[in-house]
Amino acid sequence: MTPVQVNTPGGRYPIHIGAGRLQKLQESVPDNVTAIAIITNPTVGSLYLRDARESLERTGKHIIEITLPDGEAHKNWETLQHIFDALLENRFDRKCLLVALGGGVIGDMVGFAAACYMRGVRFLQVPTTLLAQVDSSVGGKTGITHPLGKNMIGAFYQPVAVEIDTNVLHTLPEREIAAGLAEVIKYGLIADAAFFCWCENQVNALKALDEEKISYAIQRSCECKAHVVGEDERESGLRAILNFGHTFGHAIEAGLGYGDWLHGEAVGCGMTQAAELSAHTVGLDTASVKRIRNLVHAIGCPITPPNLGTERWIELMQVDKKTEGGQIRFVLLPEIGKAVVQAAPLNVVRDVLHKTAVPAL
Repeated sequence: MTPVQVNTPGGRYPIHIGAGRLQKLQESVPDNVTAIAIITNPTVGSLYLRDARESLERTGKHIIEITLPDGEAHKNWETLQHIFDALLENRFDRKCLLVALGGGVIGDMVGFAAACYMRGVRFLQVPTTLLAQVDSSVGGKTGITHPLGKNMIGAFYQPVAVEIDTNVLHTLPEREIAAGLAEVIKYGLIADAAFFCWCENQVNALKALDEEKISYAIQRSCECKAHVVGEDERESGLRAILNFGHTFGHAIEAGLGYGDWLHGEAVGCGMTQAAELSAHTVGLDTASVKRIRNLVHAIGCPITPPNLGTERWIELMQVDKKTEGGQIRFVLLPEIGKAVVQAAPLNVVRDVLHKTAVPAL
């Protein structure tokens, strides 16, 4: 498959997509690298660390392994410090390479560590979840989570390449596949109505990880994201549309405690709420709201949000990077395939929360 090219002011790099890319990681290692740190977690490491190491050993570079605790709950300063400790203890210099072998949590933390260590070293994204392959590994958003807000501390920092091996998807649980597919259909909703229709028609093949269909879904998702981040690397305008469903989704994650729902599950549910809000504010038709709910349900994501209490919902959504002057700005859909970012009146947001959330027992 032809690599997808990402072109931003912060860096130009390829996204390689295909079966067996894990055995070709050496192709993405710059010649002048002095040492390599493979950073992963126990779950991913038990499956893929050996293959990753064997391919990287073909470069002849010194390699160390760093294993971090698994899960969103560990996406914090304390875990980040483990990376810095290992790099300093092993005397890694400015020409080292960090390899992020894992899902979105690993990718975000390793990217942030690379942005900070010695004021910036190179890193390679090797995403092992569908969600990370189509979303978090592309575009250079890196960071950690603060107790008061998800991903509120970080940096825009681009990798040298993204290596996507479709073979790794076959070891993922069904929930992880569903979570990744939520981000896939998001691209259709915000930028490509025809792709959304294709996802509706191919939903069973996508859930079954049909090689041809899932490869195309990954490629098209990466193309959409590459276009957006190429136009707006630092989210000063257009890039904000990539957060469709995320204002609601991040509130779900924070309100329940990170790790209760998968990120993609929360985003999927959040997209159904954002669709409802779109109907109330920018004229999204009822049939489209239903199509969105039906497809989110069909991929296996929740479509009923938890009842956090209306004012708690509002409080959590106000801790959002799109909030300006105290006003919560949402990504909304006037129609499928077209997105806008604008504030919504709080009384309308409250009405949507009452309509969509489960009543308290």
